[in-house]
Amino acid sequence: MKKILLIGKFNNVVNEMNAFLAQFFHVQLCSENAGVLEGMLKIVNPDLVLISLIGAYDIDTSMFFLLSDQYEEIPVLTIGTLEESSKFFKYYEGAQFENLIRPVENTIIMSAVCNRLGLDRAKVEEEAAKERKQSSGKKRILVVDDNGTALRTMKAMLEDKYEVALAISGAQAMTSIGKMRPDLILLDYEMPVCDGRMTLEMIRADEEMKDIPVVFLTAINDRANIQAVLKLKPAGYFLKPAIKEQLIAEIEKILSQAE
Repeated sequence: MKKILLIGKFNNVVNEMNAFLAQFFHVQLCSENAGVLEGMLKIVNPDLVLISLIGAYDIDTSMFFLLSDQYEEIPVLTIGTLEESSKFFKYYEGAQFENLIRPVENTIIMSAVCNRLGLDRAKVEEEAAKERKQSSGKKRILVVDDNGTALRTMKAMLEDKYEVALAISGAQAMTSIGKMRPDLILLDYEMPVCDGRMTLEMIRADEEMKDIPVVFLTAINDRANIQAVLKLKPAGYFLKPAIKEQLIAEIEKILSQAE
């Protein structure tokens, strides 16, 4: 499947677009912040960037320059009302950008996405139906780490066996959990700003998330750090870099206990 980075405020419109397009593409949500976007572009390496302008009057306009200056090979599709879109038209340059005016049906968005990617829509829908049939029943794993290389490595380890979503911060993890409830979370313990401990506390404070098993990933192998990790009573912990076979075995053990 092609990869889409969906940027915008997390409102009902974005949720609906995400749910619809996720049937046919790998969709990763991203906030409308240039710094976050830059990190996600390196991690996800998307085939297309989709920007929702709905309610985004305070959007970080520097992300348009980031896309046109450093990622001009990635097609960008923006969606907004005529009023919202006109506010940002001056930032669009060349054929990289295309805009759809709302209200617009998801089927029209789908056709525009396929057109920008040079894909046959009917074939995309057919292949997606086959993939859904093959992947039905896969458990969902969310990997949270501020290191892009670590995220890519973990995804490569797990994606054959699980549906894998990625988050580069605790805040983004909370948003991702709300959109797609994972069966298990692999959480980096040593993240800046909102570290693993704080993220776990937020998860456990939410009634709908508190029972999701969380496995800590830590790069510090000393007694004090391990004791601090275990004191939080996670479902498990692994030293980084994790060994694939051992990690999957532990995940399977925890998932079976949670059923």
